[in-house]
Amino acid sequence: MTKTKLLITAAVISAMPVAALAQDAAAVSAEMVWIMNTLLFLIGGFLVFFMAAGFAMLEGGLVRSKNVTMQMTKNVALFSLATIAYWAFGYNLMYPLGSWAVEGVLSGVFGPGVLEAVGIDLAGADDGEYASTGSDFFFQLMFCAATASIVSGALAERIKLWPFLVFVVILTGVIYPFQASWKWGGGFLDEAGFLDFAGSTVVHSVGGWAALAGALILGPRIGKYKDGRTVPMPGSNLALATLGTFILWMGWFGFNGGSQLAMGSVGDIADVSRIFSNTNAAAAGGAIVALILTQVMYKKPDLTMVLNGALAGLVSITAEPLTPSLGMATLIGGIGGVIVVFGVPFLDKLKIDDVVGAIPVHLFAGIWGTIAVVLTNGDASLGTQLYSIVVVGIFTFVASGVVWFILKAIMGIRVSEEDEITGLDMSELGMEAYPEFGRS
Repeated sequence: MTKTKLLITAAVISAMPVAALAQDAAAVSAEMVWIMNTLLFLIGGFLVFFMAAGFAMLEGGLVRSKNVTMQMTKNVALFSLATIAYWAFGYNLMYPLGSWAVEGVLSGVFGPGVLEAVGIDLAGADDGEYASTGSDFFFQLMFCAATASIVSGALAERIKLWPFLVFVVILTGVIYPFQASWKWGGGFLDEAGFLDFAGSTVVHSVGGWAALAGALILGPRIGKYKDGRTVPMPGSNLALATLGTFILWMGWFGFNGGSQLAMGSVGDIADVSRIFSNTNAAAAGGAIVALILTQVMYKKPDLTMVLNGALAGLVSITAEPLTPSLGMATLIGGIGGVIVVFGVPFLDKLKIDDVVGAIPVHLFAGIWGTIAVVLTNGDASLGTQLYSIVVVGIFTFVASGVVWFILKAIMGIRVSEEDEITGLDMSELGMEAYPEFGRS
């Protein structure tokens, strides 16, 4: 730009009213906040979406080779059904926006979710001080689908496909969003002061309670518990399980970081970076503690425990990834690792068969993480945290149990003994994940 043009531009600007300049600057600032918040949800959302691949790989590696194709089918189908169920019922059930049929308990907004119109400006946005509805829907959907993935792994190798998928629709369309509205929709738990930043209870323990109810009703795999001892049933591919764990670890940065719900200021983006660092530290703490404990207890490290230790560390920090220091985050995650190492054999003593360790990772560590909020967040109340854990736990376990019992009575939820021995890949689907290996 020439010197003359610069002088003319400066003269024009100086002639503009100060109030008009301030108004224009405020409008630009408001737009940028809305854009950055929307961008955070979209980036966080597709990171959490990639966790669907992580769950699939983890489960595919931890089940026996004769059941791998079934786990892949379940994971693709459950995510797709969750997408439809959450749109059709769940989103508005979860976010009543102050319109309650039963105050603080049941949303008064029913029907499918609706996005904003094409090509809106800030004035046409549903909430000009927050983010686009599409980005919010997309982000929250990923959390909903993750809840169903937790159930998939725990009940692997003996559950029928279609009853499981019916349960997924009910879980993601009704059970999950109903209880989530009590906290994230501004319901009675939120009013009571319950703190759960990204869902140690709202997401992870809900998946764990639903899985526990299903495991109790479904029963253990054939031969898992024999003559008072637990019979090991090694997974088909620990390399695949390890890949799945690292994918989940990466996706958790979107899970926790995106839950800051704002990226329009220096403070917000600094907090997001702090959440990333604490999330990573907790995973590392869980993995290392599980590594050391299994060496001490079994004289050899157990890779499956190390993988689940990392995941338990991630679940443990999810309720409050912002306020801890890096050292405290590592400690919180490390206790998650302890929970897994002792939680898996505890379930076996009770003859509760959880194929991938989902219940210790997501339920037990989810409870611990929700309690651990009081260690670093001065606004948290131990009584309120415990009360909320109990409320969500009872509701989810009972509701899930009722659904499982109905499905068992109407459709049957367990494959026949012959089909289970053959493997669900061939008996339910007629195709194998490793056909050449199977024939050799």
